[in-house]
Amino acid sequence: MFAPHRREQIVQLLQQHKQVIVKDLARQLNVSEGTLRADLRQMEEEGLLERTHGGAVPVRAKKPSFQDLRMTSRSELNAELKQVIGKKAAELVHQGQCILLDASSTVLELAKALVDCDYLTVVTNGVEAALTLNRNPRINVILVGGVLRPGSGSVEGVLGRTILEEIHADLFFTSSLGFTVEEGMTDFSLYEAELKKLMAANASKIVALLDHTKLGRRSIATSVQTRAVHTIITDEGADPAFLRRITGIELLVAESAE
Repeated sequence: MFAPHRREQIVQLLQQHKQVIVKDLARQLNVSEGTLRADLRQMEEEGLLERTHGGAVPVRAKKPSFQDLRMTSRSELNAELKQVIGKKAAELVHQGQCILLDASSTVLELAKALVDCDYLTVVTNGVEAALTLNRNPRINVILVGGVLRPGSGSVEGVLGRTILEEIHADLFFTSSLGFTVEEGMTDFSLYEAELKKLMAANASKIVALLDHTKLGRRSIATSVQTRAVHTIITDEGADPAFLRRITGIELLVAESAE
């Protein structure tokens, strides 16, 4: 069993039983305890669980702390960065185009910036983005079919494969949990990554919307390889040293409004 599939199963077991034990997992997944400890260590670093003696529990089981309050403030800051990046991305969209939007919160900010545009065709697996753009009768909105992920506004799975294979988009706007030069854009969900691969395959250009906190981070599954990305839009907080490592990709920095 490959590591991404194994870690998906660990998360599912955590959701079902509220805890996992390394010895039980080793027997159930037919891998060594050492391999599982490495899995749990990486998953904890990615904020997916909290390790305990001999196992792990869901991260939501953690008690509120001062650090949690600091994280909340950082989320609010990131929301502002996403808005700036979304508005910058809107400058790349022109009347008459067909664009693909993923279901990320950053791309949702792009959708909000496009709501007054004329004569666009938008294909998305983001329910909230679709509802936002559907308020404008001059925008043709196509919602990709699939399974609505619990607790979110995104449609997952490859049930929309037929629709995507018949669409030729000008641009695909996408974000991810992380981006590294070596592994490209990465997400935790294999299903989400596979859907993004289908969307990327049918776009003339791929635009990655990545605030600086995502740069240099990675998750389990690659959705878009680095070599496939045409443009990256980030913010002023991006590490210049990291950006210098990116070659052959247009880099746009969205500036915060003063």
